[in-house]
Amino acid sequence: MAVAGRYRGEVDAARLERLLADDYVGDVTSLPMDELRAKRAECQTVEVGLSYQRRMAQGRLDIVGAEQKRRAEGGEPQSDDDLVRSLAATLADRSRPPGNGRLPVLMAPDEVDTTELDAIARPGALARLGDLPDDELSRLVAELSAYEHDISQMRRALHERIDALQAEITRRYRTGEASVDSLL
Repeated sequence: MAVAGRYRGEVDAARLERLLADDYVGDVTSLPMDELRAKRAECQTVEVGLSYQRRMAQGRLDIVGAEQKRRAEGGEPQSDDDLVRSLAATLADRSRPPGNGRLPVLMAPDEVDTTELDAIARPGALARLGDLPDDELSRLVAELSAYEHDISQMRRALHERIDALQAEITRRYRTGEASVDSLL
């Protein structure tokens, strides 16, 4: 899977390319246990970064979507105070997407680079959504949605790798090829 060029600022693109390459996992049955764990940990670390990016994009989408909804319903523009008061409700209004939920190992990556996301929708610009023309608001929704979609695809591919590596680790413990005593 190729890494979308416009998202190279958020996650190390070369690392992500390597992790998403078809041969990254390879024949898991031939890998030593320490290599299985190392590959799983590396995938999990990168997934945390992508997950964080996705949550940030979704938050911005929620804010822009609330402005679109306000306009569609003919509501009056919100004052800054009203916008701040409604922000928690706007961000909490997201329904749970379909699919298996995953408990993240970490909630946020060590370093966060939001350069590409900020190029689409700067946090300060979100406070001035009421001033944007409808076509600009629609463009913002389309770009944020595409960004979130691409990040989600990369996360799904990483989850497949994590699952394959974890399944082999589990199989080895289940069959006795690996022992918990070796961890001590």
